[in-house]
Amino acid sequence: MTLHETVTEALVAAGLDPEDTERVVRTALEEDFRYGPDQTSAATTAAGARAVAEVVAREPGVLAGTPVALAVLGAAGVEPSGIETVRNDCEKIDPGTAVLRIKAPLREMLGAERTLLNFLTHLSGVATTTRRWADAVAGTGTAVRDTRKTLPGLRQLEKYAVRCGGGTNHRMGLGDAALIKDNHVAAAGGVAAAIRAVRAAAPGLPLEVECDTLDQVGEALEAGAGLILLDNMGLHDLRAAVASARRYPGVALEASGGLRLETARAVAETGVDFIAVGALTHSAPALDLGLDLLL
Repeated sequence: MTLHETVTEALVAAGLDPEDTERVVRTALEEDFRYGPDQTSAATTAAGARAVAEVVAREPGVLAGTPVALAVLGAAGVEPSGIETVRNDCEKIDPGTAVLRIKAPLREMLGAERTLLNFLTHLSGVATTTRRWADAVAGTGTAVRDTRKTLPGLRQLEKYAVRCGGGTNHRMGLGDAALIKDNHVAAAGGVAAAIRAVRAAAPGLPLEVECDTLDQVGEALEAGAGLILLDNMGLHDLRAAVASARRYPGVALEASGGLRLETARAVAETGVDFIAVGALTHSAPALDLGLDLLL
């Protein structure tokens, strides 16, 4: 199997689009090599030298991004036979755990090091943050969902990391589902009018409508909304919205806005089907992993 085939197979198995992932990887590597070759590595390593290194966790968390790391190494010219995946994505890892072992030309490895770690630490941070939220609501029947609050160019990868952490994905873009928000309601002249307009323009498209008040919830239910986003509502209003929606079979509710990890379970116990957490992607701290040469 060729290098390209190996990378493609790993990405497809993870549910990632190979073309999109390789574009992101190439862009990231080009940032480092835009101003010339890796002068530091060229000066400090012997030409043709090979080495073995491990990517090691410095803190506990959930691993995500190893297929992307493979794509980085492949783009840097490291053959797949020199890469061993020690731990799999979505697994919990402890400090000192090796997740990848790499045997490759030293200069190429060092040139790819920072890009590889940028992806792994960020995506593992997203997965780790998501797992905390998923654990907080475990057993309630409520699922944790992400949003479109993602870093430009990294949406596919960040939403993959959310899945690794036990979360579920909301829409990937503006065209695969409709989400009627406050500005759309204002532009259309009301909740029901906005729902009618979207259904007329895109019949059959999954549709969700954001409601700020219980009156809007009632209007959305009467208009036949199947999914309602409850924006910045307190526990009392969330319970009332759930009670109203249960009179309409098949309607799902999603709590969003102002959510905190320490209150996530209380929100889930109101009976909502989803909690939407933008912080999974826009505020997840990187998980500390490092590349250590085994000299």
